[in-house]
Amino acid sequence: MTAAPTPSLRPRAPTFFEQVIAATPGGDPHLELCIQCGTCGGSCPSGADMEHSPRRIFAMIEAGMKEDVLRSNTPWYCVSCYYCMVRCPQDIHITDLMYTLKRMAIAEGYYQESSASDASDFSTTFIEYVENYGRSFELGLATRHHLRHHPLSAIKMATTLGLGMWRKGRMDLTPNRIQDLNGLKAILAKAKELGGEA
Repeated sequence: MTAAPTPSLRPRAPTFFEQVIAATPGGDPHLELCIQCGTCGGSCPSGADMEHSPRRIFAMIEAGMKEDVLRSNTPWYCVSCYYCMVRCPQDIHITDLMYTLKRMAIAEGYYQESSASDASDFSTTFIEYVENYGRSFELGLATRHHLRHHPLSAIKMATTLGLGMWRKGRMDLTPNRIQDLNGLKAILAKAKELGGEA
């Protein structure tokens, strides 16, 4: 009597939930502990602009709705104030998860289908200024962003808000470098290395 053939044991592909957890730096973000209380959305200064509240995004992640999550504008409206994390009764690393979703949306191209599709470009420009000068350069950031994505509003913004800020000394016309920029660059390089982005 011959033994029945053993079925091949192929490894199971990770779920979207598992992918998000694995891609979030800093260890377990405790996403599985979400009790859907809504404290995060109620605390968010940008909540009214989000297509889905953070708690809904977390439920969508758990349901495996990858494309819907990565097309959402929700992560792009996160202003990284961390207020949601401070108030979360389950200590979920909400802001860290939003950064993970942004990276995933960029990597897979879904951000282009979001209603906040120009946010990735804004973020890239902001990071470029920080890496080159150690701080943001508001005039350059706003000018590049608006000329690229909203050219007509750039003129209006320059003549109203921009001119007023410059007159009051609240906006520089040229970028300023911080002291020890090389030290900051070393810190950023190490952070990228630890995050697996080197």
